[in-house]
Amino acid sequence: MILEVYGHGGDLRTASARYGLAPEQFIDFSANINPLGPPPGLLEKLGEALPLVAGYPDPGHRGLIARLAQSLDTDEACFVIGNGAAENMALALLALKPAKVGIIEPCFSEYRTLSRQFGAEVISVMGEEEVDFRAAPEEVERLILNSDLVFIGQPNNPNGVQYSLNDLRRFAEAGDRYGTYVVVDEAFIDFIPGPQRQSLLAELNRYPRLILIRSMTKFYAIPGLRLGYAISHPKTAALMRDKQVTWSVNLLALLAGEICLAAGQEYERATISLISRQREVLRGELDRLGCYTWPGEANFLLVRLPELWSAAGMQEALGERGVLVRSCAMYPGLGERDIRIAVKDEHANARLLETMKQVVFGKDGGE
Repeated sequence: MILEVYGHGGDLRTASARYGLAPEQFIDFSANINPLGPPPGLLEKLGEALPLVAGYPDPGHRGLIARLAQSLDTDEACFVIGNGAAENMALALLALKPAKVGIIEPCFSEYRTLSRQFGAEVISVMGEEEVDFRAAPEEVERLILNSDLVFIGQPNNPNGVQYSLNDLRRFAEAGDRYGTYVVVDEAFIDFIPGPQRQSLLAELNRYPRLILIRSMTKFYAIPGLRLGYAISHPKTAALMRDKQVTWSVNLLALLAGEICLAAGQEYERATISLISRQREVLRGELDRLGCYTWPGEANFLLVRLPELWSAAGMQEALGERGVLVRSCAMYPGLGERDIRIAVKDEHANARLLETMKQVVFGKDGGE
């Protein structure tokens, strides 16, 4: 039985029932959350705000939108605030009603799941392993031609790589040319140093069929609150907001978003520095264990295990020892030996590596 019963990592309740440990006893590398935790003071401020839950949240999300618009130097009319990035994906599908949705495999499973839930046919192209599972630009352009809406991960989950800015421009221009909406999922882009981020945000007004989707839950470590946003042409944003259930984003999540944006650059720099440093340490140590890791730029790594090991076997052996990893064996385009691990702090990463050493060089079998 797979651990990802609901199709995602971070399911501590299922892990607890399976391995007989309390949820707090696990170190969870199956979910990609900032290891620094929420910004300093956030939890205290939310505690002080608890009496406010006796009232309704702002249905227009005006406070958070104003802060985002100022922070990203973008018009307020371009924003849609959602209950996590996934709600923004759902709103795009509801508002734009695509008959065919294109995806690039391997990718975040919700692209396919949500598209099918809302009645769309899903077509796909495969990323090429030789170029870290990116798809050839001409293949993506053909996918855009044959679709009504296309999802592109930037950086992509689970391999963590970006397309170049020129490739993104090519895709966005193809969307305008063929009448296809291009949805670029930038949920993990905040983990990449600013100069290395490949994003069309500054050129958004050039592409009326471009939608950018970002998450606040991962970088600011508030996944339990659910918070994300979309940025698009004002007409597209208005269509998406028209499909949104009133009060779908709760008061504490909206307040947390404003507090996070006020956290300052020190928190952002500390996070990016930690992730960049620890990601390279993990890659080096995993290489010594006989693994292959793809050169992702986000806060996770796609890992191919040594030949004697399967993802299912490693997940089980680690889970019994209180360490959770994400099997990628079910991702189209990946194989039975592929897993994804989050990049955490030095102490947690050392625990993962030591446990993997015990498993790989110990008495456990690969299956």
